[in-house]
Amino acid sequence: MIMFRKFRVLLLTVFLVACTVHIMIDLLPKLEKRTSGADGVDSGCQCAHHAGAESPGWASQQQQQQRQQRVGSAADSGAWPNKHTLRILQDFSSEPNSNRTTTTLEKTAGAGQRAADSHRRRAGSRAATGKADGHKPLMGEASGGRTVAGPDAGAGASRLAALFEHPLYKIALPPLTERDTLFNVNTEIRFYPKATDQQGWPSEDGNARDEDSARAAEATADSYPNWLRFHIGINRFELYARGNPVLGALLHDLQTQKITSVAMKSGGTQLKLIMTFHNYGQALFKPMKQTREQQTPPDFFYFSDFERHNAEVAAFHLDRILDFRRVPPVAGRLVNMTREIRDVTRDKKLWRTFFISPANNVCFYGECSYYCSTEHALCGKPDQMEGSLAAFLPDLNLAKRKTWRNPWRRSYHKRKKAEWEVDPDYCDEVKQTPPYDRGTRLLDVMDMTIFDFLMGNMDRHHYETFEKFGNDTFIIHLDNGRGFGKYSHDEMSILVPLSQCCRVKKSTFLRLQLLAKENYRLSALMEESLLRDRLSPILIAPHLEALDRRLGLVLQVLADCVEKEGYGNVVEEDLQGQSGAHRASRHR
Repeated sequence: MIMFRKFRVLLLTVFLVACTVHIMIDLLPKLEKRTSGADGVDSGCQCAHHAGAESPGWASQQQQQQRQQRVGSAADSGAWPNKHTLRILQDFSSEPNSNRTTTTLEKTAGAGQRAADSHRRRAGSRAATGKADGHKPLMGEASGGRTVAGPDAGAGASRLAALFEHPLYKIALPPLTERDTLFNVNTEIRFYPKATDQQGWPSEDGNARDEDSARAAEATADSYPNWLRFHIGINRFELYARGNPVLGALLHDLQTQKITSVAMKSGGTQLKLIMTFHNYGQALFKPMKQTREQQTPPDFFYFSDFERHNAEVAAFHLDRILDFRRVPPVAGRLVNMTREIRDVTRDKKLWRTFFISPANNVCFYGECSYYCSTEHALCGKPDQMEGSLAAFLPDLNLAKRKTWRNPWRRSYHKRKKAEWEVDPDYCDEVKQTPPYDRGTRLLDVMDMTIFDFLMGNMDRHHYETFEKFGNDTFIIHLDNGRGFGKYSHDEMSILVPLSQCCRVKKSTFLRLQLLAKENYRLSALMEESLLRDRLSPILIAPHLEALDRRLGLVLQVLADCVEKEGYGNVVEEDLQGQSGAHRASRHR
C-alpha cells in the first residue's frame, strides 16, 4: 500500500513537470517576440553577464538594461514614453509635494504637444483658421497663428496672434544693404561645409564629391539646415524677423534633433553643456536645478543664485512678445542622460563625474566654479532630465562679437556698492561717453533694463554686439538663466538706469502701454506663448502675475519721468532714419 502511494506521487510529479515543460515551450516564441521587438531587432542582452565585469562606479549591465527597457525603447522610436513609464519617472526634486516633471511628461505624452493641441481646441483655432488638424506650430507666428478680427475679439481667440497683427508689431525695417546683413549669401563663401552633405556639400572628411560639384554650386539658402538659415537671417536690426517660419522649424530641431556629441562649456560659474546635433547645429544646454515652485533663497546673493533652465525658455518668449527679438531661440527638452550625454561625450572630465546614486538614478556634476560636486549633482529619474537648449550664434571666426561692460554693472561684492548705486547723476556721465553719446545704444540699454526687471534678473554684467555693425546695432540679450527667481519680490534697483536716464524708445513705450491693457495682458500672452514648449508649463501662475505687476511699475517710473522732464525729453523717436547730428543732440 505504501509502495503504491509512493508510485502515485511519483507519477503525479512526472506529470506536473511534463506540463510545465510544455507550457514553457509554448511561451518561448512569445518571449522571443517580446525580447526582439516588433521590428525583429534584438533589444536584449547579446552576451552573458559576468559579475565583476562592470566598470567601477557604474551600474551593472543588468541595471542598465532595466533602465533602458523602461525609457529607451520609446525614445528610440521617436515617441514619448507611455503612461506606465511616466508613472515610473518621478519629479527631479526631493520635495514630496512637487510633481511638476511628471505633470509635464503626461502633458507631452503621445504626439509630444498635447498641451498645445488642447489649448488650440479650447481657443477654437480650427474654426478661426480652417487649417488642417495636423498643423501644430511650435510658435504662434503672425502669419501662421489664429487670425483675430481685432483686440475686442472673444475670449476663445488667440491674444498672441492678435498682438502680432497689431500695427506696433508691423513696423518695417529700413531697406537692408550688404553692410546691414551679417552674411552675404550671394558670395562664393561656403558656410559650415559639413552641414548640408546631403545637398552636395563636402562629405564628412571635408573633401568635396566630384559628382555633386554641380549641385553644390547651385545650392541656395533654402537647402541650408534651419540653424544656418537662422544665422544668415541676422541683420543690423534684429536676430530674426517677425513671423519667420525658420524660427518654428529651428525650435523643433532643438527639441528633436539627434544629439551626436556633448562637451562642457569652458568658463562660467555653473555647469553648461555644448550639444552638437546630427545636422551639425549646436546649442547650449542648461540642466534643471530647481522645480518651478522653488524661489531663490532670500539670503542668496545674485551672483551665487542658481541658473534656471525654465528662465532661459521664458526669457526667449518674453523678448519676442516685447518685439525686441534679441534673444537666440531657446526650447525646453527632456534629455536621456545615459544615451544622449554619457554615451556620446568625448569629454573625459565630464564622463568621469557620472555615477549611480543610491536610488539607482543616473547622476553627474561636471566641473565649474559653483555647484559642481556630488552634493549638487544633477540626477535623473532614472536618467531623464529637463533642460533648456539655446541655439548657438554664428561661430566667432565667421562673425566676431564685441563684449561690452554694462555701465550699470553690479559690484559683485558682498559689501561694496557700484558707482551708480551711490551717485544719482551717474547717467549724465554715461550719456557723454561713447558709444552712449550717439545712436541707439543708450536706448537699447534701457530696453535691456526693462527686460531684466520684468524677469527679476540682476546678473547683467556684460552684453555683446556683432562687430561688423559697429556701434549702430542692437544688444544681444544672452544668458538669462538667473531670471524668474522670485515672484514675491520686485527688485527695484534693476530699474535704476531707467529712473536715472529717463529715456525710452517711443516704440518700446507704446508696446509697454499696449501690454498693460486687458486685451493684450502680458501674463496672458506669456502663458499662451509658453504652452507651445515641450516642457510646458514653464512658469507657474505667481511668476506670470508678477509680470503684470512689474509692468505697472515700469510704466509708473516712466510716468514720473514724463512729469519731471516732459514727454518730448523722455520718449524718443526710434532713431532709424534720423541724421547723425540730430541723434547726437538728443542725448546731450
